Amino acid sequence: MIPARYAASRFPAKLMQDLSGKPVILRTYEAAVRTELFDEVYVVTDSPVIYDTITQAGGKALMSKKEHDCGSDRIAEAVEDMKVDIIVNVQGDEPFTDRESLKGVLQVFETDSEKEIDLASLMVRIDDEEEIKNPNTVKVIVDHRNFALYFSRSPIPYPRNTDLKAAYFKHKGIYAFRKSALMDFYRLPMLELEATEKIEAIRYLEYGKKIKMVETSVTGIEIDTPDDLEKAQKAWK
Repeated sequence: MIPARYAASRFPAKLMQDLSGKPVILRTYEAAVRTELFDEVYVVTDSPVIYDTITQAGGKALMSKKEHDCGSDRIAEAVEDMKVDIIVNVQGDEPFTDRESLKGVLQVFETDSEKEIDLASLMVRIDDEEEIKNPNTVKVIVDHRNFALYFSRSPIPYPRNTDLKAAYFKHKGIYAFRKSALMDFYRLPMLELEATEKIEAIRYLEYGKKIKMVETSVTGIEIDTPDDLEKAQKAWK
């Protein structure tokens, strides 16, 4: 499921921006289909323009019936009556979505015999100081088993002891959910930490859900700003 909202606060209509001859959202949809990991791939959108873009290209899209605060809510509405076990949320602004990263997220459920994991997500190590401090980059810290402890737009961990070189990880907004965890998220109200940071993954932690983080070396380019789009154009060529 690829949630696709037309109105983005930082970069309005970013999903319809041209990326080497096709809109960003269509590039992302095609990348997800190309992985050949999924029974079905859908774009879930509130926008007739995005819906038409996908369907006219031969893809599958669903119109979202309601306004939603985040992508997880939009997906939950779409899958509520579907008979599915695992749902993967691929962000609409990730045209460089790759097979190996998604495969790694899905594999955690194959070995989870106790069904301890509610959802899985990706993280990539970052070393650039500007990126670590950038509030548009969501950081994550994990325990010794790679379960998420917290997500933040601030640098975490804070480098109070400068003699130690802590590892910093960027959260990549790709999730694989058990359907039950996703529907719980949909029905539970937003709490203070999520509202403060504007990071939907925090809601799962606030309600005691377990998020398994999988490290990947594939950084890709998330298109949040016009500068990101320019980088993506160069990378695509």
